[in-house]
Amino acid sequence: MRWTLKPKPDTTTIQQLAEALNVDTIIASLLVQRGIETFDQAKKFFRPSLEELHDPFLMKDMDKAVLRIQKAIATNENIMVYGDYDVDGTTSVALMSSYLKTLSPMITTYIPDRYKEGYGVSYQGIDYADDNDISLIVALDCGIKAIEKIAYAKSKGIDFIICDHHRPGDQIPEAIAVLDPKREDCEYPYKELCGCGVGFKLIQGLASKQGQSIDDLLPYLDLVATAIGADIVPITGENRVLAHYGLKVINSYPRIGFKAMISQIKKKVLTITDLVFIIAPRINAAGRMKHGLYAVQLLTEENYTLALQYASEIEVYNSERKSADKTITEEALAQITTNQEEDKHTTVVYQEDWHKGVIGIVASRLTETYYRPTLVFTKSGQKLAASARSVKGYDVYNALEKCSDHIEQFGGHKYAAGLTLLEEQYEAFKQKFEEVVSDTIDTTLLTPEITIDTAIELDYITPKFYRILKQFAPFGPGNMSPTFMTEGVKDTGYGKCVGADEKHLKCRVQKNDTAINAIGFNLGTKHNLISSGQHFKIAYAIDENEWNGEVSLQLRLKDIN
Repeated sequence: MRWTLKPKPDTTTIQQLAEALNVDTIIASLLVQRGIETFDQAKKFFRPSLEELHDPFLMKDMDKAVLRIQKAIATNENIMVYGDYDVDGTTSVALMSSYLKTLSPMITTYIPDRYKEGYGVSYQGIDYADDNDISLIVALDCGIKAIEKIAYAKSKGIDFIICDHHRPGDQIPEAIAVLDPKREDCEYPYKELCGCGVGFKLIQGLASKQGQSIDDLLPYLDLVATAIGADIVPITGENRVLAHYGLKVINSYPRIGFKAMISQIKKKVLTITDLVFIIAPRINAAGRMKHGLYAVQLLTEENYTLALQYASEIEVYNSERKSADKTITEEALAQITTNQEEDKHTTVVYQEDWHKGVIGIVASRLTETYYRPTLVFTKSGQKLAASARSVKGYDVYNALEKCSDHIEQFGGHKYAAGLTLLEEQYEAFKQKFEEVVSDTIDTTLLTPEITIDTAIELDYITPKFYRILKQFAPFGPGNMSPTFMTEGVKDTGYGKCVGADEKHLKCRVQKNDTAINAIGFNLGTKHNLISSGQHFKIAYAIDENEWNGEVSLQLRLKDIN
């Protein structure tokens, strides 16, 4: 791993902030690195306020979207809430449908079948709307590139409102309203909302016309926080406010579906990390293994007994997902080794019977192993479908754009995308993708990087210091949990490998008169280094460990040198 120490901010700025906040210079330095240089900025950071949310009508087409929904409600039109099958899509559909049902009974939901319809707006979904006398579709977390499909709906007399956050193509669909902060002609001040976040802005706009305040919409923020975590969008600005209040909702008065899921896990207080690694995979499992509507059903259920039943079913899907993920990852790794492709700039693998629902997870696993822009393909009907994942600092969406001659359809973000192509194009695409990445990637990006906020000594790690650090949360892109470095430490002699395959390292590190427990996941190979009696340096985050009711601070090691 590459260790990169962040440049130390301006000393005068650190000193002034430390004095203004009455904190030490390490805390002040961490804040300045996050762009927080004044007392007022720090107040907004540590005490997020709903008043900081932007006026939804600053978003292009918001007025048109609100007017069209008001008209549909006034004339008793059937409205269909349509969303993608992943966490962002299903939480968006749960959010929008549950709010609209407070205004009209004429609301139905639709999630495309991952296997029969694929990603995004589908002709099948539009035909379903046509067959059921639905004249307005509100599409969430998809639609920004569905030019032909929106035109097809229009030909059938069906209007579309699009709420998306993906990058638009050269053309914007001819919908009644297209809400997407990434539109070049949209001057909305915050560009990093997830799909559910854009949906929330729409219900905020509708609520303002109903004489409702932001406080009336608080119960919906548990869904928004979950989507923010799962979609790995920056937890800055408006997202930080939405995530902060969403977590409060989850931990104090969660909706029935969340309550049912939480009852199956042992954590009392959930963080954004828990939403990403515990809640989101369960919501996702429905769309991966069965159908995304199961997730919407759970998230909108108001009967606790029924919700428990749905949560149990989703738990089964999640177990099936884990099993498929493990098997396919092993097969993909074997394929890479057999074809001797470890030395390339990209990882591209294909097997026609791989489960389409888990290829995105497998792509992430392969990226962790080989640290290359990665694509995992499987057969989907007459075409091949793939999930793409990238490495920090490299835009895989742009790379795919340069390969578009070999692609039928693609969409996504800088670090994650999806695509389909014809089977006969696979080899040509694979070659072109390798060429594009080889020509455009800075090869240093092919070595994983640990970004270190600052070096500290072990005696600096106190309960008081950790209490302040915890207030930096919620953590995520744009506000990662601080990573520290300490040099010249030694193992106290108790270091050992732990875990099923002895992959992890448990030890107690010491410098001068201070010793502290540490755990290093997937660092079992470093045992020889620490047990040699030599001094070494560590990169780590600080967290809490609970054992037999006792809570103590520990280091979560990221690397040892």
